[in-house]
Amino acid sequence: MTMPSLKVRILIVVCVVLVLSQKWWLPLGNTLLNLVLLSSRWRQASVESWISKDRDDFDVTFASYPVNQTTAGSGYQDVIPPILHHIHLGPHEPRAEWLGARDECIKYHPNWTAYIWDDDAAEKLVKDEFPHLNDMWHNYRYPVERVDALRYMVLQTFGGVVLDFDLACKRSLGPLRRFEFVAPAAHPTGFSIGFMMASQGNEFVRDLVNNLAPYNHVWFYLPYVAVMFSTGCHYASTIFTLQQNRTSLRILGGITGSPRLHMLNGFVNTPLFRHLGSSSWHNFDAAFINWIGHLRRGSILVTLSFVVSLTLTVYYLTCLRRRRRCAAKRNRSLGDKFDSDSGISCIKDA
Repeated sequence: MTMPSLKVRILIVVCVVLVLSQKWWLPLGNTLLNLVLLSSRWRQASVESWISKDRDDFDVTFASYPVNQTTAGSGYQDVIPPILHHIHLGPHEPRAEWLGARDECIKYHPNWTAYIWDDDAAEKLVKDEFPHLNDMWHNYRYPVERVDALRYMVLQTFGGVVLDFDLACKRSLGPLRRFEFVAPAAHPTGFSIGFMMASQGNEFVRDLVNNLAPYNHVWFYLPYVAVMFSTGCHYASTIFTLQQNRTSLRILGGITGSPRLHMLNGFVNTPLFRHLGSSSWHNFDAAFINWIGHLRRGSILVTLSFVVSLTLTVYYLTCLRRRRRCAAKRNRSLGDKFDSDSGISCIKDA
């Protein structure tokens, strides 16, 4: 009986290893696929969630509502608790302009409870309410991941409004309290987590918390990608597209002629906020990833990059194996100058 060739044996071993290890790589591959496909899934998944005059009888310009309206208004129930959450982790005090922005928000929300989640309060919440995530939360590679994860934990536990410190309120958020979950649209796809409103124990927010562990990977070893894919806007928007029921979820977008009305990109003024545009955690790869997203072909490019990287790796390993075979033949016979099997020149040492 003829023995199979080396290439066939290697292929058999690879197939066996893939089958035996599918419990590990199949969920990871599915998770990555969900993240990569966000740009193509978002439009269809969110089409029924955009707040509009026709569907919700809501004025997204907020011109119809008093600036100090702290409730949902006549005829509507206040589903979201009157709580403002700000998160600041780390040894340094919040910047003066951040505290000023927070004061602006408190001014427009009298009689609301206002929290600042510092390290001590955050650690207690995670330890008491989410002990199964405690180790992961403390071991996040990047500090902003702890901040992002805490947003979801705080909203699940208490409900209310989570605001970035660099958002200065221009009016009350009360009219939005009729909805169970609200977040502003992001550019070019998904929604921003710098401002979120949710009811206490919200099912979608609970899903955001429950999926933190499966999505906790240092994706591609790029800081911006790792944060966005594990806890950030891209992660949250991906979980949004995977919801079976999105009827209670709302995205705050724009209007005809002003599609970016509520987007919080950079130094902007929206009907609700003056954004100081910090984004201090962004790393060297942020511009590149944003460029990919703006092309609206992000999923294709990311997939292509992955395939190219895999191809180059396989090619490098193949060349390395051939060179070793060539060196072995050279050692066996100094007269051989060419390996006819591999096609690689084996020049004798001088």
